[in-house]
Formats: sequence, structure tokens, C-alpha cells
Amino acid sequence: MALENYFDQHMKIAKPFFFFFLLISIMNLINGCATLPNVSEKIDATPAAREPRQIVSAKGLLSQEKSKAIMERLKKSVNPTDILERYSVVLESVTESPLTKGNKVTLLIDGPATYAAMFEAIRSAKDHINLETFILEDDEVGKKFTDLLLKKQAEGVQVNIIYDSVGSITTPESFFQRLRDRGIQVVEFNPVSPFKVPGRWFMVGQDHRKILIADGKVAIIGGINISRVYSGKRSRREKVKGEPLSWRDTDIQIEGPSVTEVQKLFLDTWSKQNGPKLSERNYYPKIKEDGNALVRVVGSIPGSDNRITFISYVAAISYAEKSIHLTNAYFVPDKQILNAFMDAARRGVDVKIILPSITDFKMVLNAARHNYSGLLKTGVKIYERRNVMMHAKTAVIDGVWSTVGSTNLDSLSLLSNDEVNAVILSREFAVEMESMFANDLEQSDQIQCDKWVERPLLQKIKESFAHLFSRWL
Repeated sequence: MALENYFDQHMKIAKPFFFFFLLISIMNLINGCATLPNVSEKIDATPAAREPRQIVSAKGLLSQEKSKAIMERLKKSVNPTDILERYSVVLESVTESPLTKGNKVTLLIDGPATYAAMFEAIRSAKDHINLETFILEDDEVGKKFTDLLLKKQAEGVQVNIIYDSVGSITTPESFFQRLRDRGIQVVEFNPVSPFKVPGRWFMVGQDHRKILIADGKVAIIGGINISRVYSGKRSRREKVKGEPLSWRDTDIQIEGPSVTEVQKLFLDTWSKQNGPKLSERNYYPKIKEDGNALVRVVGSIPGSDNRITFISYVAAISYAEKSIHLTNAYFVPDKQILNAFMDAARRGVDVKIILPSITDFKMVLNAARHNYSGLLKTGVKIYERRNVMMHAKTAVIDGVWSTVGSTNLDSLSLLSNDEVNAVILSREFAVEMESMFANDLEQSDQIQCDKWVERPLLQKIKESFAHLFSRWL
């Protein structure tokens, strides 16, 4: 009996470690062989003098002369910067997604503004609604969305939904079955359960995109999931000094030719996931130009040659000449991005990064803080946003290049997930982005280099430990 008690006691101690190492082993299997492309090689292999590919308008491909004239006008609207041509040439060497003109881009700050825009787009839809999301929760926000979608389905508007199996793992199957029973077509992305796809079980990759498309004419993308934590009400799970925590996030609404590129991403995912045959709808209507922004929709899928959002970030940071103002939720980048930030600061670029001070995943926060010292020493300015869960993934560079999307600067987003960002070339939109960034900056605390090196030893140990698992965070 004594031996049995001894064994039981030691098993209780060993079990947590067993499951911990089992988890790490699974993570190794998931992305242990995945690699990121060497962006500097792609930049070096791209002739600096090469003319960017023509811009696409609502009527089709513009001539080289008209495309060049548009870029020249944009260059004259801001302080001198080479980011426009140089960045465009690199991106055109790795993606078929065109740079399109004539887009109206509306900045949507936080959940309430985004949900209001989504509800309006849904209510106005006449032909179809395509929704792709990482999280679709069975809460008051999820029910409000699905009740409206069911209403539109009953009116004859075809609704198609893609949700991620891992992101929506707490949402009961009955929630989705109710939608299917009433005509909405639903696809579960990479089902966690092997019984749902016999002989084709997925262990890698999640659909981290957040996309809503109405009638192929309006698209909303960004970082906001379908969950009450974005609704303006505070989350009960995360707290600040005992008080529930709000989530801070950003989306955009696009109207114009670039909506077609968002639609292509949705339909391609539907096809790759073997979704049911789609109802015959006008998924690619004729679209009129609706604004002045140049937009490129950048989608990433697993595969070393398909990490387009990663290439987009590294190239833009590498070509920055004046300023880089970035906000990110889970900041555990690879060496290429870290080096790009540090090189930019060394050459005099104003590099400011806003990150969370509180997060829903403590290990990621510690892994992020492990990189602070190196960044601070080169002149990168780091700020932590107070009293909210900072979940936005945005950047504005040189007062003309902006991006909003789903991509975190961590291994999951950069290596494994399906992601989507929009890159917007527009001085007017960049001004709005800078205003939003300035507002977040006012509500953030700057990390001072001299004080940071004096932080407690225990905190340094936590950061070093978390850094060991950066590749899987």
C-alpha cells in the first residue's frame, strides 16, 4: 500500500509535465518543418528599375502610362518616399493579387462601429452574404448575427459561412446545425474531430481570417471576431484590477474593385475545404469605382512561398524612410521582422510600436517582452496600451502606406494560418490611421530603456522561458 501511495503521489506530480511535453511534441509536428521565405533574397532579386505592373480599375487593366501617372500623383501628395514603387514591385513578384484603383475605404474603430457596418451590409444585401470568421460564439452577439442572417436567408438571400474549428471550439454543434437546417450553407475549416472528415483529418493550419462580403460589392475585414468581447461590453474572462476588460480592435470596410479580390479568397477557401456546391449567385458583379484609394488585398495560406502577408510586412518596413507606426496584438516576430525594425530605427526612421499591457495569453506577452531590450537599444519606441486587450493588427508607414487585417506578428499567423490584410495606398486614409494611432498612443505607457533593464529578475526569467517556445506561439 505504501508503494502504491508513493506511485500515485509521483504520478500526480508527473502528469502536468507529461501533458506539457506532449503538447510541445504536437506543436513540433504542426509547424516544426515550416519555414518563412527569405525576403531579402526576394528584394535583391527584384530589379530596382523594373516598372510596377499596371493598376487595375473597375473597367480592367490600365495602361502602363496611366498606372505610372496615378503613382506619381500619389507620391506628390506626401513627403518624398520610395516605398510606393519599391514595395509594389516586390509584392508583384510574389502575388497575383492586383493593385486596384477606385476604392472607398472606411476605417472602423472597435467592435461597435464594425458590427454596425456589418449589420447594415447584411440588411442591404439582395443576392448573397459570405461570412468567414475565426470565432463565431454562441452568445448574444453571435445570436444577433445569426438571427439576422437567418432572416436574410428566408428572404431569398443566400448565406454562406466558413468558421474555424479551433477558434469556435466552444460553440456547440447545435448552433451551426440550426443554420444548416434553415438553408444557410456552413463549412467548418479544418475540423478538429477526425470523425467529421474520415481519411482527411487536419492537424495544421487555422482560418484566422475575418471577412464579411455582401453582394460582392462590400467587404469588411480586420481583426474582429463574432463575440461579445468586441461589442463594447467588457469580457468576464480577463480583468484589470478586478474589473472586466474591453477589447480594442480595428476593421475596414471596402467598396470598389478590391472587393472582388476578397471574394476570390473566400471562394477559394470554400473550394479547398470541399464545401457543398454553392447556389448559383452573382458572386462577381460589375463594380463601379467608389473612391480614390489604391488597395491590394493580401492573403496568406500555408506553404513557404505563400506567406504573402509576411513578405508584405518585411518589405514595407525595409523600405520605410520617415515613419513606422504599428499596432499588434501578439508580437513574437521572427528575426527578419525584428532586424527590419532595428535597421529602420538605425537609419533614422521614427519607429513606434503599440502592444498590449494585458493579454489573454500570458506566455505570448512574456515572449514579446523578451525582444524589447534589443529593439529599445536601437531606438525603436515601444508602448503598452493601458486597460484594454489590444487586439488590433494595423500599421501606417511614411504617411501613405497602411495595412489593416488579421495578421499577428507571431509564428501562428506568419507560418501556419490563413490570413488576410488589405494594403491601402492613400494619403487621406493614412491621415485617419495616424489619428487613430495617436489616440492609442495617448492611452499607452512608453517603455523606457533604462528602466526596462532594471525590471525584476523573475520577470526576466519568465520572458526567457517564454522565448524558448516563440516558434509555437
